[in-house]
Amino acid sequence: MELSVIVTLLNEQDNIKPLLQNIYAALKGIRYEVILVDDGSTDDTVKQIKKYGSERVKLLIFKKNYGQTTALAAGIDHASGDYIVTLDGDLQNDPQDIPRMLEKLIAEDWDLVAGNRKNRKDGFIMRKLPSKIANSLIRKLSGVHISDYGCALKVFKRDVAKDLGLYGELHRFIPILARLNGARITEMDVMHHPRIHGTSKYGLGRTFKVVSDLILMLFYQKYFRRPIHLFGPIGIFSLLAGALINAYLLTLKIMGEDIWGRPILILGVVLLLMGIQFITFGLIAELIMRTYYESQKKKTYLVKDIFIGKKRSNEEAEALI
Repeated sequence: MELSVIVTLLNEQDNIKPLLQNIYAALKGIRYEVILVDDGSTDDTVKQIKKYGSERVKLLIFKKNYGQTTALAAGIDHASGDYIVTLDGDLQNDPQDIPRMLEKLIAEDWDLVAGNRKNRKDGFIMRKLPSKIANSLIRKLSGVHISDYGCALKVFKRDVAKDLGLYGELHRFIPILARLNGARITEMDVMHHPRIHGTSKYGLGRTFKVVSDLILMLFYQKYFRRPIHLFGPIGIFSLLAGALINAYLLTLKIMGEDIWGRPILILGVVLLLMGIQFITFGLIAELIMRTYYESQKKKTYLVKDIFIGKKRSNEEAEALI
């Protein structure tokens, strides 16, 4: 199988027929499979898939709603293609872009090509403005410069997709997860259509989730393999600040001043306890990370490729030196 197209679905019954028709038309001449993941739909989404799905379609039906990230992870787990595509099932992504993105990935040897909705057909206040702010914040803090983190249309090499480690609600940060594994990432403009059927599953309420997940991503980027480097400096600074304050108060006490009840005394004690806690937490986190890698025989590095030179005679080897 050359290509696996993964589509996550939640209550998209009216979009199934045109979605499959568009995929069939766009991927003529390519050996592909379509993996549809029903994330606990309560309408006739599954019935429509069974009605219009061809032999190329594989349907995964969840017992309940687990979320888009989990649905994507399940689709990737069941994908057998050399290249993997993800897109939304609301008809706003256009499958016609897939061959162009696949060609760019192969011809230029990228690991991930992300879509950029150049002329996005969504409302400005509720969708586009929050998205612009979020994209700008993520780019600045993560250093991964993708224009449109919210675009579901992406094309991966198989090994990159399989190693993403998706869970929670991290689907928004797929480019960052891929970069953490050393993936080479680019983007290209793709078409975007207004939603015709169904209702959007996104709203302003997801803003806090995005910010929370961004904090997690920043931790992953900088401190996942060395958490003591985050908690250690905070703990040492707090410990030293508390020690200085208490030394100052002790000096005043020796000089005969009454220090009881001063707010700075409480601050000094709190800083001392915080410092001890942060340092202790950092050490525990380091032990947890060591257990994580060693218990599962995981490596702290990823090898992109291994090259072994061809066998040469002594004369040939000497001639190359």
